[in-house]
Amino acid sequence: MITEYIRYNLPTGLNPQFEADYVKAADYLQASAVCMGCDLTHCEEEPQRYILRILWTSTADHLQIFRSSEEFKGFFTLVQPYIPHIEEMQHYQFTAVQFSK
Repeated sequence: MITEYIRYNLPTGLNPQFEADYVKAADYLQASAVCMGCDLTHCEEEPQRYILRILWTSTADHLQIFRSSEEFKGFFTLVQPYIPHIEEMQHYQFTAVQFSK
């Protein structure tokens, strides 16, 4: 499994529409066989900042299978207006340093 992180820095006033669009966009991620989960977090100190975390079966599955799917078309339509506000969009591998309670 691989984790994609997408960091957004939005202009003032976009937060409500951004979150509403991602509620809908998450449905397309959930429908994809190669997406294992996602969450969108919002910065408390800098309210215009968000991080989207998406778990994929692999980077190749994300780039080749998801991006050529019908789910991607619906997802992209919703998130396309926010692409100019992306500061980072990268895939990361897990390390041995992790725990949860």
